[in-house]
Amino acid sequence: MLNRLLPRGSGDLLRQILLFCGAYWLYRLVRGIVDGQVGEAFEHARQVIALEHHIGLFVEPHVQSWATSQTWLIDVASWMYLNSHFLITTTTLAFVYLFRNEHFYFMRNMFMVAMGIALLGYLIYPTAPPRLLPEWGFLDSVSDFTGVNDSGSANLLVNPYAAVPSMHVGFALMLAVPMVRIARRGWVKALWSVYPAVITFVVVATGNHFVFDALTGALTAGISALAAQALFARVRPDAWAWQPADAPGGVPAPAPA
Repeated sequence: MLNRLLPRGSGDLLRQILLFCGAYWLYRLVRGIVDGQVGEAFEHARQVIALEHHIGLFVEPHVQSWATSQTWLIDVASWMYLNSHFLITTTTLAFVYLFRNEHFYFMRNMFMVAMGIALLGYLIYPTAPPRLLPEWGFLDSVSDFTGVNDSGSANLLVNPYAAVPSMHVGFALMLAVPMVRIARRGWVKALWSVYPAVITFVVVATGNHFVFDALTGALTAGISALAAQALFARVRPDAWAWQPADAPGGVPAPAPA
C-alpha cells in the first residue's frame, strides 16, 4: 500500500532520506572543525567589515538597531532564524518529492553541490558572525529571544564561525526559484518570490550574518544550480534534468540510486 502512495516506491524514498541525512550530518561534522581557527575567524570578520565599509555595504548595525526597536519584529526574526532554515527546507523538499517528483532530483543535486561548496568555505575562510562583535554595536538577538547564552564556543557539531557563505540565504534561493516555477497559484508564487529577501533580512537583523555572507550564499546557490543543470543533468537527463521527459507509456523516468 505504501509503495502505491509513493512516486517511486519505498526503496527510492529510503535512498533519498539516507542520502540527505548522510550529507547533512557530514555537513554538521565538518562544519564543527575549528581547531586553532578562532583568531583567524575574528580577523576574517574584520576583513569583511573593512570590505563592506569600502564599498558602502556596511549597513548591518543600522538594520539590527531598527529591527530591535520593534520588539515583535526582532522576535519574529529570531524565531525564523531558529526554525525556518530546517523546517521550511525539509517540508518543501518532502512536498516536491511526493507531489512534483519530476523536479526533486534536480533540486537534490543542487543541494548536495551547495553543501559541498559551503563546507569548503567554512574550512578555508572561517568567519565570526556579527553577534560576536559587540564592540561594533551588535547584539545576539537569538540568545536574547531564547534566554540561552551562546558564548561563541565551538564543538563537534556546532561551529559559530561558519558564516561564509550564509546557507540560510543559499537554501532559501534554492527553494524559492524552483517553487516559483512549480507553483500554480499566484499568491504562492508571490510568497516564494519574497522568501529569499525575508531570510536575508532575518540573518542580518539577528546579527548572524553580514551582507557579504548573504551575497556569497546567493553565489553558492547560483553555482549549485548551474552545476545541477550543466553537469548532473547531462549525465542523466532522463532523471536529473529539471523537467525530464516521461518514459514511454507515461511511466516516470527511473530515479537515480
